[in-house]
Amino acid sequence: MGKKSKGLRSATKLANRRAKNRWSDAYYVKRILQVKKKSDPLQGASQAKGIVLEKVQLEAKQPSSGMRKCARVQLVKNGRQVTAFLPGDGATKFVDEHDEVVIECIGGNKGRSKGDIPGVRWQVVKVNDQSLHALRHGRIEKARK
Repeated sequence: MGKKSKGLRSATKLANRRAKNRWSDAYYVKRILQVKKKSDPLQGASQAKGIVLEKVQLEAKQPSSGMRKCARVQLVKNGRQVTAFLPGDGATKFVDEHDEVVIECIGGNKGRSKGDIPGVRWQVVKVNDQSLHALRHGRIEKARK
């Protein structure tokens, strides 16, 4: 490729050149084509409601060996199924099948999974409109449906 244009009235040529070459940047392409928003089960929202289908245990990645407590959740807004992490000690006791939960992003690097939990990008925040954190710490009791 030749040299950059210099001098008066070269701004148009420089701008066009920059616009063309930006498409070789993967992050630019992702952002402009809104790839994340289209593939994201939450469709760009920070939180989403869902129904618990089942409780599952996932094995942690090497070198850890624990079983991470998770739940398969079907989202209300689009019917997609995701696996959501149940954070904290004893959180699995407060979540039952067919409960309504609110999930949010787990906060991993670049929207990916966090820590040693493979492929889990979401975590449960609320169960039946009650904070999971408050339930775990005994501040409130689980509501009867």
